[in-house]
Amino acid sequence: MIYLDNAATTPLHPSARAAMLPHLCEVYANPSGVYSPARQMRNVVDQIRQTVAAGIDANPTEIYFTSGGTEANNWAVQGVLDVSQGKHIITSAIEHHAIYNLCEHLKTKGCEITYLPVDAQGFVSPQAVEDAIRPDTCLVSIMLANNEVGTILPLAQISEITKKCGIPLHTDAVQAVGHIPVNVNELGVDLLSLSAHKFYGPKGVGALYIRKGTKIASVMYGGMQERGRRAGTENVMGIVGMGAALTASLEEMPREYARLSAMRDRLINEILTQIPHTQVNGPTGDTRLPGNVNISFRFIEGESLLLHLDMQKCYASTGSACSSGALDPSHVLMSLGLCHELANGAIRFSLGRENTNDDIDKLMAILRPTVQKLRDLSPLYDDYIRR
Repeated sequence: MIYLDNAATTPLHPSARAAMLPHLCEVYANPSGVYSPARQMRNVVDQIRQTVAAGIDANPTEIYFTSGGTEANNWAVQGVLDVSQGKHIITSAIEHHAIYNLCEHLKTKGCEITYLPVDAQGFVSPQAVEDAIRPDTCLVSIMLANNEVGTILPLAQISEITKKCGIPLHTDAVQAVGHIPVNVNELGVDLLSLSAHKFYGPKGVGALYIRKGTKIASVMYGGMQERGRRAGTENVMGIVGMGAALTASLEEMPREYARLSAMRDRLINEILTQIPHTQVNGPTGDTRLPGNVNISFRFIEGESLLLHLDMQKCYASTGSACSSGALDPSHVLMSLGLCHELANGAIRFSLGRENTNDDIDKLMAILRPTVQKLRDLSPLYDDYIRR
């Protein structure tokens, strides 16, 4: 098996698995209880809160555990909207569906959404953010790193503008935390979403960073968990796994960043040089996530290529896992200015800690003949050859 879909989800880190196992059977008290085992669980949860806070240079009181990135994003946007007089939100055209589809829903509730365009590499202009701000703007939400093409956006420059205008800034950092340095103070953000299963933690747990003083309403009501701001019994086992995975990812980051960046560049170069009629989507170098490779293959459908790779036990994706099965081209790739043919022919290979250069060799041995086989069946390619 060659697993190259780490942007969709990552395998559980051994240290996370080891930390979680006792909580599966042996340690199970509810952290909201008053007896000693429950108080011990409360201490465990608070220790992980400190771990997550330290990982992004926040205060532990600013960390709230959620069921994942989608809930954190929804809470950030809807929570700010609920306490604001304004109904105008600024975001980008390349956001994950957890933001994009939420904003589309909010339009039906009377909100106005400005989707900022991006350039051919996926960057949002800070000046475009400033130009879009209106008196009724209540929130700017711009992702830190794009899940499809790996673009790392200029959040620090954008936050200078939002601070000057007194508007809260949220960032979906789900693809960034654990893979590149993330410091909420250097970025200047007021709200930040993260998800454990993107950095070798378990699925179903994440967190929302809320800077002290940021006005935000709760969106889940019930008990007094998470200091009365997010109801629901804490997923202690998941929280413990997230803390262990984040600790391991941060310790391994310098080595993994260099290793994955080199593998990424090697894979991009080999595809572009060995397979004709291909192009890389997104930026190069340090402004791209270390494990992200997004390539368009002309004259074939990306879904067809995925199926053929799947039959050879090579697993990748055409983009966001949350849009799997969608017939329309990726809104991210279309926003970069790709035509339908190139957008539909795109494949994302996302590398992770378990991938090696041997995987690149095996992938290329499979990819070259598979692409040629599909092109031989393509009438578009046949027309091109006949010209």
